[in-house]
Parts: sequence; structure tokens; C-alpha cells
Amino acid sequence: MKIRNQLTIAVMSAVMLALPSAADARVYRIQTSQNAGDATFQFVAEKWLPKLKAMTGGAIEIELLPTGAVVPPKETLDAISSGVLDGGHEAISRYTGKNIAYALLADLVSAYDNPDQAQTFCMNGPGLELLRELHKKYSNDQVHVVGCSPYARESLPSKVPMRGVADMKGVKIRAPEGLPAELFKRAGASSVPLPFSEVYNGLDKGIIDAADASSFANNDSSGMHEIAKHPIYPGIHSQAVLHLLFNKDIWDGWTPEQQTMVEVWYQAMIADLRRDNDLRDRRLVANYASGSSGVEIIDWTLEERNKLRAIAKGAWESFAERTPEAREVYEAQVEFLKLYGLLK
Repeated sequence: MKIRNQLTIAVMSAVMLALPSAADARVYRIQTSQNAGDATFQFVAEKWLPKLKAMTGGAIEIELLPTGAVVPPKETLDAISSGVLDGGHEAISRYTGKNIAYALLADLVSAYDNPDQAQTFCMNGPGLELLRELHKKYSNDQVHVVGCSPYARESLPSKVPMRGVADMKGVKIRAPEGLPAELFKRAGASSVPLPFSEVYNGLDKGIIDAADASSFANNDSSGMHEIAKHPIYPGIHSQAVLHLLFNKDIWDGWTPEQQTMVEVWYQAMIADLRRDNDLRDRRLVANYASGSSGVEIIDWTLEERNKLRAIAKGAWESFAERTPEAREVYEAQVEFLKLYGLLK
């Protein structure tokens, strides 16, 4: 009996040593791509950060910082690698200036039909390793990427009805520089590089006719559907990819058990965020469809979506020629899209 008790105590001691220790707890500050008042920011902060703290026995607690809180968004990677920030949940597109390959990973415009497909490329396909290799090069191997995924398929608020590619000709569409702007230009639209903060006023004053902005729910909360009454939903262009990363010293300082907890937490969190956003979009769309607001929800046919994807492929190819890394990302995406039957 004495030997059995000693063995039990030894096993329990080993288990306790393997578990995260609250004595080593600290708050890790990560900068995001959202504003503090955004629904996405609040969803993660209020619902999912407490879960991570509980899962790790209080050893890992994260404080979300809104976009630009410590450094400008495009400097997030540098700030994390130098230790100014502990980590980030940031849009990959911020780093396009370092290598155009980031643009092809960040938002392969008009490629995927839904965020789940894009997440599969990033988390189960080659996307994650391609991103890690890029970050290894441009952070001097000082960051670790946990995972990457879009959480929404953006809608396209518009003041004019666009029911297919032909209707885009001459339409003034707000679009960020890079692939989105190139796509709209090739489709015959006039791309306007208006800051996101000026999208509503731009629509209201007629500076733009439509906007590459955000998800249907986010656009609605910004009041865009009060003036842009012909939104395209589901969207036809953008599924911006976010990624979670930490300073490498911080990541390496966690136990293998803690690292696994963070990985599992991230996959559960981003999937839940994606579903929550989809539900909010669908409920709003249903409300508009059953009401008398004058808002017309436009859903493009598969034929028109395929036409736009063919145009987008030309834009992807032009970006792929710029760097060897961009070519590698492009070829991996095309192979994956063919596997899903989205390209021939």
C-alpha cells in the first residue's frame, strides 16, 4: 500500500509539473487590425480571451490592442520581432511592401467561394508554411505564426446595381492599392484609393459609387446601406486573411503543452468568429429582404462569379511575376483552387 501511495504521489507530481503554472503568468499584449469598438474585436476579447486564460490555468492572458495602438499597422511585424509587441492578430496585407508575395497570401481576390475554403488553404494546405517562411525572412526568424484565416467574405455596398461583370464598367469603386484595385481596373471599373475612414462620406457625396469595405454586418453598422442600396451579397471579391503570431522568444518560452493549448484555442476561436459573422450577415440580409427599406440584395450567378475569377486570375499572374516567393505562393494557390474545382 505504501509503495502504491508513493507511486500515486509521484505520478500526480509529474502531472502538476507538466501543467502551466499561474505563478509564471503574465499579460501578453497583441495588436490587432480592428478598432476597439468593432464587433470582431469585442467578440474575441469578451468571449474567447477568457477561455484561453482558463485553458492555461491563468498562465497565458492576452490583452487585445486596437489597430495602431502601439505602432502603425504596417510596422506590426517589426514591432513583434523586436519585442516592442508580444504578438499580433493582424491582416497579412500589411506587409505587402516587404514582398508582393504577402498580397497573394493576404487576399487572393475572387478566388474562393467562402472563408472556409480560404482557411483550409491556410491552415491545412500549404498556406501556413509559406507564410512562416516569409515571416522568417522578414523578421530575421524572430516570430512564430500560430495560424491564419479570413473570418468573413466581404460584401460590396453599391449605389448602382451591378448584376454582373458588364455592369462594373465605369463604376467608381473604392479599393485599397494592390490586388483589389487591380481586379476592379481589369473588370472595367474606376478604382479610387480612398481611406477606409472616408468611405461613408465618399459614397454620400458621390466621390465613389461602390466600396471594397467589410462584411455585410460591419458595412451596415457604418450606415452604408442607407445610401448604397444595391449591395452585392455574398461578396464577389475580398476575403482578407488575418494571422496570429507571437515573438519567437515568447513562443519558445512556453511549454509544449501551452503551445498546443494556444494552437487549439486559435483554431476554435477563428472558426467560431467566422460562424458568428456569417450568422450576423445572414440575419441582416433576411431582415432587408423582408422589409421595405428599398435595399436590394444582389447575388451574382455562378456564371458571373466565374467570369470575374477569370479576370482576377490575370491579376494574380501579374503579381506572381514580381518575386520568386510570389510565384511560389501563386502556384500553390492555383493548385489548391483546381483541387476544389474553382479553376480548370
